[in-house]
Order: sequence, then structure tokens, then C-alpha cells
Amino acid sequence: MFRLSQYMQQLKTPTPVRVRRGSGGVKPVVIWNMTRRCNLKCRHCYTTSADVQFPGELSHDQAMGVLDDLNDFKIPALILSGGEPLSRFDFFDLAKRARELDFRYLALSTNGTKLTGDAVAKVADLNFDYVGISIDGVKDFNDWFRGQEGAYDEALHGIRECKKRGIKVGLRFTITEDSAHMLDDMLDLCDAEGVDKFYLSHLVYAGRGDKHRGDDTEHKRTRKAMDTLIQRGWDAIQNDKPLELVTGNNDADAVYFLKWVQENFSAEQAAQVQSHLEAWGGNSSGLGVANIDPLGRVHPDTYWSDYTIGNVKSTPFTQLWTGDDPMLATLRQRPRPLKGRCGECTFKDVCGGNTRIRALQVTGDPWAEDPACYMSNQEVGIDEHVGDGVVVTPFRGKRHDPKHQFL
Repeated sequence: MFRLSQYMQQLKTPTPVRVRRGSGGVKPVVIWNMTRRCNLKCRHCYTTSADVQFPGELSHDQAMGVLDDLNDFKIPALILSGGEPLSRFDFFDLAKRARELDFRYLALSTNGTKLTGDAVAKVADLNFDYVGISIDGVKDFNDWFRGQEGAYDEALHGIRECKKRGIKVGLRFTITEDSAHMLDDMLDLCDAEGVDKFYLSHLVYAGRGDKHRGDDTEHKRTRKAMDTLIQRGWDAIQNDKPLELVTGNNDADAVYFLKWVQENFSAEQAAQVQSHLEAWGGNSSGLGVANIDPLGRVHPDTYWSDYTIGNVKSTPFTQLWTGDDPMLATLRQRPRPLKGRCGECTFKDVCGGNTRIRALQVTGDPWAEDPACYMSNQEVGIDEHVGDGVVVTPFRGKRHDPKHQFL
């Protein structure tokens, strides 16, 4: 996650750099997909969820054991996700146990449609540090994109119910070629509803997101979206407006922002921002982010479903994460063994190589260049002989895609 507002604040109130990464073990933020069941059917869903009971998901006792293990490991944050996590039969029992264990940061990722009546009251009582709710465009488009008529109104109702109860709430918006022009509408909605955080998510080619990768935003529209976010974010910083802006799943956003800083502020200010961005380090899959899926399988992040480190049904997460898995070891290298444009880029210390799964799906190689990087060769110091980069081919079935070669 790229915290745009946080790094913009360095231009107004500089602070010393706090280095997060090094040779020691980093405790990850764990995103736990508690169930694959969901009442919606979104076009970008990386878990390919549906409103059915999927076999093999963790039992109540197994899930309780996961919580104890994560607590003992002292992870910095636990995000309860799905599917739709409120669709899990024992969600509130597990969430209550997580709160009793006093995780440093406990968040809920939901589609918002079930945040009504007793459910939203229970969420408020659990004192989640943050609740993220997805709305992927204006009303009719959102309902089409998320596969259910009325989903927009229900999600908006969920946001309002959370705000009424003093819960910090964020709106997540996945940008695509068809929805990019709605960005200002989404930001205006956040301002009107008093939303605390706006999360712009780039499309990742996983699950249904891979099937619909042809819907990904053209680079010129991604750049325009970043221009909009930077303009709105800087206005908020200057005028002490409360809306926090973050982006996810395209760490080139940090490089684009740094270029804006270099063009509009002093060399000293730009160096200050760059030092903070390099300390952050960009993509954190397998290092600062981990995933447990509904079946108990552990992955480097939520989009790495094709690569499994192990299963918490047989081995505690702590042992899997601190073991000798070769893909985790390679993801934790700095610099990573990147190829193509990503390998030649002079800003690898800022973006960390961006999102490896897009490279994997299109080329079969997790270390190939990320086709969603929208920076030009000139902007990131790449010789023109390297070429213009990998082209995203529309999905025609897995048998037409390159075979995945992880190691």
C-alpha cells in the first residue's frame, strides 16, 4: 500500500526516516481470507467467490488456533477479509477472540452490504481499528461490476452506519478502463459522507481479475488518475482536510509521486521524500504482507494463490513464515532478481519491483516486468534499447497463458 497522504505530509512537516527493512525478520501484516463465500460476484474478485458453501474451509477450532498463533507471533496488523467475512458462520466469535487477544491493529475488509442492524452494532462493539468498504463506481456501474442490483445502496448504507457509530471507515475503489472517469465522483462521495480514507486499487490479474485483465486501465488514464489524486491530496494537506488517500497494487504510484515532488519542490524536499520512500521500499509481498486463504493455505500475499508455502491445518503460520521457503527468500531479496524494464529501472529501491503477479500471469515468469507500470523509459532511467515493455494479452483461458515457472 502506498500512503500518498503520509508522504505528502513530509513536504509540510518533515520527520526523520525510520527504516523498516533490514536483515532481521519482518513481522507481516496478515490478510486472512476467512471464507470464500460472498453474496456478490465482482468482476475483479481474486478469490473467485460466490454465494455457496465451499468445502474444506478452516473449522472453528482450527481458526481459533490460527488466531492464537498469530498473536504469539506479534504481527503488527490482522485484516479479516473474504469472500465476505460476515458470511462465515462463526465470524463474530472469531472477531471477538481477535479483539480479546489485543492485536495491535485489527481491521475488517467487507463489501458493506451486511452492515445492518445487529451486525453493524456488533462490529462497532468489537472496536475495529478500521473498516474498509468497496464501492467500484457510480450506482448502476457498481451494481453491474459487483454483480448485484442494489449493492451500491447497501454498501453506502453500511458506510453511513459505521460513521454513525464512530468507526473509522474507508472506501475502496478499483480503477478500470471503464471506471477511471468516475474517480472524482468517488472522491466527492468520500467528502460528502465524511469517509476517513480513500483507497484506489489497481487491477491485479488474479481470479476473476485475471479473466478480465483486458479491462485494466490504459497507462495514460492511470497517469491522469494519479494527477487527480495528487491534486486532491495536496489540497487536503494544505487545507487540513481529513480525507486520507492511499493506493494499492501498483507501486509505480510512488515513483510517479516522487517525480511530481522533484518537479514542484526543492531538491532538499525531494531528497527527504525519496529517503522515506526508499525506507518503505515498495511492494512487500512475502516480507511485510502475508495471506492465509479460506482453506488454510499460506501465500506471499492475497494474489499469490498459485504458490503455496504450506497449510496452517498441519503447520503453524509462524513456522511457515520463518522457514526456508525459496520463494519467500527470493521475494525478500533487495534488490529482487527483476528482468526487463523492471530490472533496468533506477527506482527499484522505491517501488520494489511492483506487483509480481501481473508479470507472472502474462509471461509465466514472476520476475519479468510488470506490464501495469506506466512510467516511461526516460522517466525511470531505462535505455531505449530495452523496449516498451510487456503487452497485456486478453484472457482466453489458462491453457493459452504461459506456464508458471516460480523457481
